[in-house]
Amino acid sequence: MPTLLEVRNLRVWFPVTGGVFRRRTGEIRAVDDIGFDVPEGAAVGLVGESGSGKTTAGRAILKLTPATGGSVIYKGRNILDMSEGAFRPLRREMQMVFQDPFGSLNPRLTIFAIVGEALEIHFPAMSRADRRGRVAQLLGLVGLPPEHMNRYPHEFSGGQRQRIGIARALAVEPRFIVCDEPVSALDVSVQAQIVNLLQDLQEQLGLTYLFIAHDLAVVEHLCSHVLVMHRGKIVESASSEAIYEDPQHEYTRKLLAAVPRFA
Repeated sequence: MPTLLEVRNLRVWFPVTGGVFRRRTGEIRAVDDIGFDVPEGAAVGLVGESGSGKTTAGRAILKLTPATGGSVIYKGRNILDMSEGAFRPLRREMQMVFQDPFGSLNPRLTIFAIVGEALEIHFPAMSRADRRGRVAQLLGLVGLPPEHMNRYPHEFSGGQRQRIGIARALAVEPRFIVCDEPVSALDVSVQAQIVNLLQDLQEQLGLTYLFIAHDLAVVEHLCSHVLVMHRGKIVESASSEAIYEDPQHEYTRKLLAAVPRFA
């Protein structure tokens, strides 16, 4: 498979200041010189415990958090060097599904407004009727009744809200999606449903995922390749089979031992 995304020497350091004059005394190396490739149409897992830097890495790849250094090559172009104006056309192609399915949805807006907002921004010529049709189509795609577009986020369960978040990410027809712990706030039975949905959508739409999780077992059936992140660095990179059958790094073995297998 051709490579869609190349991360090279990516660094995200946050300054530490102290004293009366708030002088810089050091830095927190949240992401410290990492690199990997994401093949087109594949799902790559980025796994580590809380504080490992995985979410910061995902946000930096999408230019939601400023990077300190390195490069992110998307379709042959280093997006970290682009101005926001130059990057805006590519933002359609690179979307994110957030961890908290309730906190990421505006409680004052209907589902139509939430999912349709991206359509208004990226397709300004689209009529309201066409937007409603597109939102109905997207809700059906993620397994929700189209007539629910007139409801508000508090009227849905956690799993349903995450389906809405996925529909919002799909609205602008992206090619690459960063899934930032999209099932960690859900019950185990619902986790399986969302992972299966993401897998089905990948096959239907030819999507490429960077799937961030703290649980190695969650990515087992979705990701063909797994990156294990610890203290800002990638300590192991291997196929899913190799990670589960013969983990090489002690930290990977601890992650595998810490959680039950996902089914």
